[in-house]
Amino acid sequence: MLTAADVMTKDNIITVTRDTTVRTLAELFTKHRVSSFPVVDENNHLVGIVTETDLIEQDKSLHIPTVISIFDWVLYLESDKKFEKELKKMTGQTVGDIFSEDVASVNASTPLNEVADIMSKRQIHALPVVEGQKLVGVVSRIDLIRSMIEP
Repeated sequence: MLTAADVMTKDNIITVTRDTTVRTLAELFTKHRVSSFPVVDENNHLVGIVTETDLIEQDKSLHIPTVISIFDWVLYLESDKKFEKELKKMTGQTVGDIFSEDVASVNASTPLNEVADIMSKRQIHALPVVEGQKLVGVVSRIDLIRSMIEP
């Protein structure tokens, strides 16, 4: 049975850090034609993922939360924390402002059928491969497709 280690990209993995500017990120997306980049710290530990969607959200319209005013009280009908997070993403200047810390990952020994299940269930195009917290590779959908035709 094939595992993530058998198909993952190990060399020349393109990563970004929290300090990478949004402009540099846009240039990387354009140059490398991928849909996401792992976000790593100075020890190459995976701390999150940044996607094209995270970048595109900077151009969307800002949704002001609905409120009700009763006497001198203002009641938010939606979470004000959600609004703050959305505003931070829209005005972000670095990857640290827009990336997601909620990142699915696998280890090198994860069977490919589990990798495919995670990608399908979470509707993602690439999965970081980690040993502990250290990034060691990336499995993308094209890697899975290649494994179907290569012996």
